[in-house]
Amino acid sequence: MQDWFFWAAVTALSVGVVAILLQAYRRGDASSDTDAALRVYRDQLAEVDRDLARAVISAPEAERVKTEVSRRLLDADRARQTPAAIGDGKLWPTAVALILAAIAALYTYDRIGAPGYGDLPLTDRLALADQAYRDRPSQTAAEAAAPAPAAAPKPDAEFAALMEKLRAAVTAHPDDQQGLALLAKNEAQLGNYIAARKAQEHLLTLMGDKATANDHAGLAQTMIFAAGGEVTPEAEKHLIRALELDPTNPLARYFSGLMFAEIGRPDRAFALWEPLLREGPADAPWITPIRGMLQQTADAAGIKYQLPAAKGPSAEDIANADGMSAADRQDMIKGMVGQLETRLRTEGGPVEEWAKLITSLGVIGEKTRAKTAYDKALTVFQSDDTALGAIEAAASTAGVTP
Repeated sequence: MQDWFFWAAVTALSVGVVAILLQAYRRGDASSDTDAALRVYRDQLAEVDRDLARAVISAPEAERVKTEVSRRLLDADRARQTPAAIGDGKLWPTAVALILAAIAALYTYDRIGAPGYGDLPLTDRLALADQAYRDRPSQTAAEAAAPAPAAAPKPDAEFAALMEKLRAAVTAHPDDQQGLALLAKNEAQLGNYIAARKAQEHLLTLMGDKATANDHAGLAQTMIFAAGGEVTPEAEKHLIRALELDPTNPLARYFSGLMFAEIGRPDRAFALWEPLLREGPADAPWITPIRGMLQQTADAAGIKYQLPAAKGPSAEDIANADGMSAADRQDMIKGMVGQLETRLRTEGGPVEEWAKLITSLGVIGEKTRAKTAYDKALTVFQSDDTALGAIEAAASTAGVTP
């Protein structure tokens, strides 16, 4: 089980509660009859005194009766103070029932509970998610607040000159669809996501109903990258349109799941991401981020799920991936790393994700951002020696000097 400390505390508390209830029941079972007997014997002693005062009985007779009643009273009091043996009477059925109830409660929580998350009624959680959905920033606001994107490799002089000519050509012929498509692709490759987004938006406006699901999903992706990983309402509209045209579109499904994860609906994010992970292919660009978030998403949704071991790509998967250029793949990777960085900075996450972020930033050459993430992770996990070890190892892999 995960969160062993939580389960150890819950188990200890459950055992303690059962023990207390058994002890209370045990004492009550031993004294239930003797309490009534004590009251009767005390009443008899008082009655003897009254009969003696009324001369109903003689003094010797009263003394004899009081001696006998007092003896019985002492016997009953001793019996009351001696607990009944566990093995006798009706205590065993009660003990078994209490133990089974505790085990059933632990099992039920293990199946439908979410250890590590605060207690919050479902209606309140749904209301908070709806509020977060409504409060999302616009594309313009999200772009203004987004951190600076990862710096792309500086293009050589010849490519830079070609880009200037391409920009000038598109400015001179703003409705040239081929020019817009080429401009959007190359601006994104350079990390200029806002410029790429503007070119793609205009291109889709010109295409109208001819725009495909991939066109809309691609624009949504660029908008999300430009917004620092935020799925804005404008990006969501294109995701919805992509899924209307092709309900199986993997890119639209992935980013739709990201939107639900961002607003606090891990159940709906899991429903979109888990099939994507199963369908593959193993080297699809969305598989790595899904693997990094799916287990935590399932835990947050109270879904019992075990992330399957990563599988290598098949020959068919490799063949299918040949159509993606190295630049496109690198662009996707940078965007995914940026999303992870934004989410951890704003929402936090487990040490595994922090270590993955530090390592990934080092791989793509973002040493400064890796150092920033490393320093932040040290603060977050300062009291967890095991987590600190994982963070130090990731920093070493990324080439970050502590």
